[in-house]
Amino acid sequence: MADSVSTPTRTNFIRQIVQDDLARGQHARVITRFPPEPNGYLHIGHAKSIVLNFGLAEDLGGVCHLRFDDTNPGKESPEFVAAIKADVRWLGFDWGGPVRFASDYFEQLYGFALELIEKGLAYVCDLSGEETRAYRGTLTEPGRDSPYRDRSIDENRDLFRRMRAGEFPDGARTLRAKIDMAAPNINLRDPVLYRIRHGVIHHQTGSEWCLYPTYDYTHPISDALEGITHSLCTLEFEDHRPLYEWCVANVSVPCQPRQIEFSRLNLEYTVMSKRLLTQLVSERIVAGWDDPRMPTIAGLRRRGFTPGAVRGFCERIGVTKADNLVEMGVLESAIRDELDASAPRAMAVLDPLRVVLTNLPADAPAAVQARNHPKDEAMGSRAVPLGSVLFIDRSDFEETPPKGFKRLIPEGEVRLRNAYVIRCDEIIKDADGAVIELRCSVDPDTLGKNPEGRKVKGVIHWVAAETAVRAEVRLYDRLFTVPQPGAGERDFREDLNPDSLHTLSGALLEPSLAEAQPGARFQFEREGYFVVDPDSTPERPVFNRTVTLRDTWAKAQGAGTHGARGQGAGVQRSGGHQQASSVDGKAQAALAPDIGASGGAA
Repeated sequence: MADSVSTPTRTNFIRQIVQDDLARGQHARVITRFPPEPNGYLHIGHAKSIVLNFGLAEDLGGVCHLRFDDTNPGKESPEFVAAIKADVRWLGFDWGGPVRFASDYFEQLYGFALELIEKGLAYVCDLSGEETRAYRGTLTEPGRDSPYRDRSIDENRDLFRRMRAGEFPDGARTLRAKIDMAAPNINLRDPVLYRIRHGVIHHQTGSEWCLYPTYDYTHPISDALEGITHSLCTLEFEDHRPLYEWCVANVSVPCQPRQIEFSRLNLEYTVMSKRLLTQLVSERIVAGWDDPRMPTIAGLRRRGFTPGAVRGFCERIGVTKADNLVEMGVLESAIRDELDASAPRAMAVLDPLRVVLTNLPADAPAAVQARNHPKDEAMGSRAVPLGSVLFIDRSDFEETPPKGFKRLIPEGEVRLRNAYVIRCDEIIKDADGAVIELRCSVDPDTLGKNPEGRKVKGVIHWVAAETAVRAEVRLYDRLFTVPQPGAGERDFREDLNPDSLHTLSGALLEPSLAEAQPGARFQFEREGYFVVDPDSTPERPVFNRTVTLRDTWAKAQGAGTHGARGQGAGVQRSGGHQQASSVDGKAQAALAPDIGASGGAA
């Protein structure tokens, strides 16, 4: 089933500005850009910017450029370039031309720097980084002129050319704009335009350059060279806008783009700093950039999110100038809404308890029919094998039931989903008193109809032992235990959720799931929405939980646990990961007569 990327369009203040500019004839068409730095994987905050920049251009008949801000080669790599391109494509957008790089303009940028020198608007400075910061002043005190500020144009031109030629070591000299050291906006106090960096191999230009432009200089000129009409960026760049405008006003570029700022996305129970995300990966707190607990687009994709859900979420939260903290439940609701309508249903027992049907009729069908979706007949139905030995979820039986428990109890009845009503007649325990098997009788007159004279309230899911497929199921939860990890002076790692992953190694699935391909999504009835992981093979299926059927976080927090059904058995902590067998050793032994190592009859 193809992922839907259709989302409703909502107006916002930026859209209104752009539409007004087009209506006045200020531009023939809108041209935006998405300019990520290839020093990590994109996260959900970048998705908001992607949806805004690409979506706006797409809706208004324009184009959006994908341009990599590759001016810091020491932290960049081709892996990140490829991952970013894949993420933009996955979200359903097309950059309508070649992929661009800031490094494409290095020669032009160098020429514009010489132009600034010739105009007396840039100079070579010998202050160290620490000295430059000291000379810059503070928010309440003006800065001081560099002792090298009044070098002649000829000297500046000569020194800058020698900087390019590699004559000086790292940090020995910089090129700075000559603006105003007393400016109230610190960004205008003679900002650095170029710095020397030897010994790094650029992923696009190799070792051609040892002189690299800064972002604040590169970005506005790259926008202007590409004819960008509206440069949309987050609020932290608002104070940089005067420098943006100064750069494009003082060199010979073909146009002057308009910078407009909007609030960045802040999401509960996660971190959005690329530095902190890199730390999670480098310290192996998570399995990688695409770990399903990460807020990266790759992580969301591996967790089972769809492009439509991510785009819908971005549209839902809107575009404003006001900083806000978005509830994680809003993101989870977006994928629930989509998967509720699109995901076929199936049965999976995450924590198996053996059930023997002592009187299954001889004429009982070998399989029962089950609809693939209760609200969509077009999705068809499937045959679910039936047998005299089944497995149900351990949480669906209580020997001493709490008030209101509507599942299987001693001498109580429950309906097997799509099959018979059964009654629990006998409980089999091991030497330690643990329940390892239930023996139940079938009401033969209840296949496809209700029993006469009584009402059975509970319905539970199940799988037949003979055809069950053993699988690994990974139950993912929020990576942090608090809405704002690392708030104040606290180390964000102190807020990690030790229960963010439980791996169930002995889950049992109905056989229709055996051949499901990576990326296929399902609702495991009564459990949640799941996706086939890229690690999955026919011999060893692996499913990741995308999200529970409903928001259980607040309730689980109050109970002192995280997540939903079936997560608590056999947990063994190991760093930031949790390993949990879905059955303990004794119960696992009870499975052996019925379940082979790779599923099916032993």
